[in-house]
Amino acid sequence: MSCANAAATYQRDWLKSLRGQILDGASFAFVNADTPHELFHFMDVPMVTNQWWSAVIAAKQLAPEYFDKMDALGFHAHLPRYSSLPLIAQMTGDFDRQPWGGLPSPAILCARASSDEHPRIFQRWAELTGAELHLLSAPATPDPAPDWWIRARRDWEDLYGTARLDLMVAEMQSLITALERLTGRAFDEAAFAAYMARIDEQERLLDEVAGLIARADKCPVGIAEQMPNVMIPQWHRGSDWALSHVRAFRDEVAGRIDRGEAVCDAERLRMMWIGAGLWFDTSFYRAFEETHGAVFCWSMYLPFAADGYIRADHGNPLRALAARVSAMNEQLHQPPWVNEWLVKEAKRWRIDVAVILVPEHDRFSGYGSYFAREALRAAGVRIVEIHSDMVDPRDWDRAAMEARVGAALELEAS
Repeated sequence: MSCANAAATYQRDWLKSLRGQILDGASFAFVNADTPHELFHFMDVPMVTNQWWSAVIAAKQLAPEYFDKMDALGFHAHLPRYSSLPLIAQMTGDFDRQPWGGLPSPAILCARASSDEHPRIFQRWAELTGAELHLLSAPATPDPAPDWWIRARRDWEDLYGTARLDLMVAEMQSLITALERLTGRAFDEAAFAAYMARIDEQERLLDEVAGLIARADKCPVGIAEQMPNVMIPQWHRGSDWALSHVRAFRDEVAGRIDRGEAVCDAERLRMMWIGAGLWFDTSFYRAFEETHGAVFCWSMYLPFAADGYIRADHGNPLRALAARVSAMNEQLHQPPWVNEWLVKEAKRWRIDVAVILVPEHDRFSGYGSYFAREALRAAGVRIVEIHSDMVDPRDWDRAAMEARVGAALELEAS
C-alpha cells in the first residue's frame, strides 16, 4: 500500500528527530503503553514507550542475549518479556550495541499498575536513572460489562464508575503538574478538549476502515499492512498528519475494494491474530495465503482504535481520557472484557480460524487467553494456540508453527 510506505517514511523521519532531540539533551518521558499518552503529546514532551522500545530491541536481534542475562540475574520466570526487556538492556549498560546507542536517562517515568510487575519494573527504572516516577492506579471495575464496547462510547461514566474516574483524574492532574513544571507551560483545558475531539475524529475514521475490510468479499489489506497504517498514526493521534494519513488510508482501502483487489485472490479462509504483534517475525502473517488461501485479516489494533478510544460527549476532557485509559489493558486481555469482544469481532469479520499468541511469561496477557479460546470455540471458530512471546524468539520454531496452523486450516477447509 502506498499509505503503508508513507507511514513508514513519516515514522522514520520522526524517529530521527526524536533521537536527535534526546541525544541533544531534551527532557523526555519513558512510559508504558497503557498510560495517558495524550498528556505528553499535548504538552509537547518527547516520549518513548516501553513496549515500543522493546520491539525495537527485539528487531535488532538483541533480545535473546538480554533474556539470557535476565535469567542469570535471577529474575523470576514469569516476568513479562515485552515490558521488562528495556529494563534489562538498561541494567546491562552495553549502550554502544543498543539502538540509538541506548537511552539516556528520562526526565519522567509513567506506568499504570495494570499488572503486578509494571510498578516494580518502573521503580527499578527510577532507581537506575533518578527520573521522577508517576505510577497510576488500576482499580478493578466492580461489575465489568461484557458488552463494554457499546457503552464505552457514550455511557462511559456509568460503565467505568464515578469513583474510579475520580481517582484517575486526580492522578492525571498530578502528572499534569509535573509536565507543567518540566516544560514551563500551563495546561490549557479548552485546547485539550479540542485535541481530544480530533482524536475521536481519527478513531471514527479507523472505525470506517474496519467496517470496510470486515464487509469486503475478500480481504483487501492484511494485518501486516494494517498495523503500520493504524499504529503509526495512533502513536501521533490527534495530529494534523495522523488525521490526514487515516483519511488517505480509508480512501485507499475503499479504492481497493471498489476495484476488486484482494490480498489473496484465492481466499477461502479468514484468520484473526489474537495478541500483540510477533515483532521478530512479522512475515509469518503472510505464510498461508498461497498454500491455503488463508488470510490474516484481523488483529486487535484496527478495531480497538474505535472501541477502545472513542469517548463522545466529553464534558470534562480529563474524565473522558480517564475513561479511555482506565481499562485499556483489561479490555484487550482479561475476561469478561476480551472474550465477548473477540466473539463479536469474529462474527463481524467472518473469521474461520483464530491464532492465539499465549505469552507464557506474561501472566496478565496469558491467563485471559483461556477464556478467549473457550468463547471463540463456542462461537464456532477453530483455535490454534501458539505458546511463544512477542519479543523473545528463543522458543520460536517457525516451521513447527506453520505446520500447526496449516493443519488447522486443512481441517477447517475439509
